[in-house]
Amino acid sequence: MSKYDHLFFDLDHTLWDFENNAKDSMIDIFHEFEVNKITTSDFNDFYEKYSEHNKLLWDRYQKGFISADELKWKRMWRTLLDFKVADEVLAKDMGKRFLEILPNKQSVFPYTIEILNYLSEKNYQLHLITNGFEKTQRSKIKNSKIDHFFSHIITSESSNSMKPEKEIFQYAIQQANTDATKSIMIGDNLEADIKGAIDFGMDCIFVNHINAETNLNPTFTITHLKELETIF
Repeated sequence: MSKYDHLFFDLDHTLWDFENNAKDSMIDIFHEFEVNKITTSDFNDFYEKYSEHNKLLWDRYQKGFISADELKWKRMWRTLLDFKVADEVLAKDMGKRFLEILPNKQSVFPYTIEILNYLSEKNYQLHLITNGFEKTQRSKIKNSKIDHFFSHIITSESSNSMKPEKEIFQYAIQQANTDATKSIMIGDNLEADIKGAIDFGMDCIFVNHINAETNLNPTFTITHLKELETIF
């Protein structure tokens, strides 16, 4: 019998296949805004540059150096600049459109639905803790048809804090009316999910989809969501 009653999942890169969904969304953006005519680049070059800037700016956002609004358009702005297009209005339009398209994509990792069904049937209370934007994240889980599994959805916007900060974990367990000893964090991000949970004093499961190496000591490590059945 598991000692945990409340399971707190990360969303992006853990359950919801962010990479595939983001790439599909950027393909739509690339064609809708006719980026190939503006930049004379092909999609793969454009997406590679975008991915680099998105990763760097997300890191700056999570560390509090830039605002959410800056992140939303500057990742497009910096990508366009790489192709010698200095158009702030275009970057903002693309950034806005991206966040309209992205939540409609529905790819989840293999066995996501099955494991959420399995855990629900065993009467675990399931929740989400995500650093994503409130409206975007709620749309993602609704359109992916997994929203009904979760009792509470804690975002960085709703909690006014962000993983790995202790405050978001504290807010989450308060919302779920539980405590850290009965809870476990399940996520893919070593800094936000795993170190965040460890520092807070909550057990954690590292969902290591990409076989990353780490010096951290998560309570459990899995490489496929089906392995959760061996824990719960």
